[in-house]
Amino acid sequence: MPCRAVIFDCIGTLVNCRGYNMADSEAKLYSALTAEGFETEKDKFLEAYGEAHQKYHRIRYEQFREVTNAVWVSEALCNLGFKVVPEDRRVKTALNIFFQDFIDTLELREGAKQLLKQTIKQYRVGLISNFTHAPVIHKSLRKTNIHNYFNAVVISEEVEWRKPSRRIFREALNRLQVQAHEAVFIGDSPLEDIKGAKEAGLRTIFVPSQFNSLNDLVQSRQNPDEIVEKLENIPQKIGQIFAVDP
Repeated sequence: MPCRAVIFDCIGTLVNCRGYNMADSEAKLYSALTAEGFETEKDKFLEAYGEAHQKYHRIRYEQFREVTNAVWVSEALCNLGFKVVPEDRRVKTALNIFFQDFIDTLELREGAKQLLKQTIKQYRVGLISNFTHAPVIHKSLRKTNIHNYFNAVVISEEVEWRKPSRRIFREALNRLQVQAHEAVFIGDSPLEDIKGAKEAGLRTIFVPSQFNSLNDLVQSRQNPDEIVEKLENIPQKIGQIFAVDP
């Protein structure tokens, strides 16, 4: 059976993050919320924010249900005495400021754009990203000028499920109108990408990144169909994978 679709992870696989500082972003989040009228002590806000983050971290990583940042920001504010819901425009405005530093640090990995140019000529191309604020991924794709190379973009916040849940892979397959055995997933996370995609029935290629090394893959005991360190070698490996019966 020939390959009909190639699906990529985003952060780490196609895009690198250089010099990002979470503490700086959290300080800007606090300042942005204060500017929107949520005046409270910085230390109290950061403590409440951290507690809400940990609460939903368990849901996200144990149940693979995605929870948008707006939920835990609004919950933190409610715990500090404000009346606010996740859909509040002021929360969304502050989150856009919070994430801008992250977007500014993103850059394409070497060979990523050339890979996408080649891939879109031969296959349907998809992207699956775990991210709690979907606008970040859409903006990042435009910033790096690769947004036109995808037939489908699936982000966990928009579909409410995270990798490695099979549901998010099935959503991408449905949008691409292909079967699992006709697709290959390329990612840098042994558990979210490789384990998740294999359990959903896709072939897999592991790409070491700034976040996950070959040693991380070994320790995870996951076995991708191929391991590729240079993105430029992926097209050849796809051909080899699909030349062999599963």
